[in-house]
Amino acid sequence: MNYELFKTFSKIGAFTFGGGYAMIPMIEAEVVDKHHWISKEEFLDLIAVAQSCPGVFAINISTFIGFKLRRYTGAVVAATGAALPSFLIILLIALFFHRFKDVPWVEAAFNGIRPAVVALIAVPTFNLAKTANITLANCWIPIVTALLIWLLGVNPILIIIVAALGGYLYGKFISPTENENG
Repeated sequence: MNYELFKTFSKIGAFTFGGGYAMIPMIEAEVVDKHHWISKEEFLDLIAVAQSCPGVFAINISTFIGFKLRRYTGAVVAATGAALPSFLIILLIALFFHRFKDVPWVEAAFNGIRPAVVALIAVPTFNLAKTANITLANCWIPIVTALLIWLLGVNPILIIIVAALGGYLYGKFISPTENENG
């Protein structure tokens, strides 16, 4: 199992470009769909926790999945598998990048990669919205949240605390009333 965890997260770490959020579809395909290590609902919960914790998202999510499967050993194996390929690739780029950074076609390639990375991040965002049951009735929550952080500089930790409190209050006082009536 440890070898399979390492192999799976190494493949994810080596072949996913665009950062942790771009990894979400590949992690989900491997962990939920292919290996059936966790359910889709558990995966969504782990994404929320991984986003809430300090540190690199890809390392957080791989650590949580590894821990869920094999406790501390699984956490270390999965996190190492996710980080090692990226570390080695960045190390190689760092060794040689200064020689090529001013080459026009290299600069053009990086200019082309930037918009693709935005798309790689947007797709999992929309997929997560569907999984989290974001509808027209409640889509104002992520929109207002994003605007508060982006335009007003509200601390994301405050957003998480307010969202948790709001979810608790909704579940405690509003949701039971809806269940009794519906």
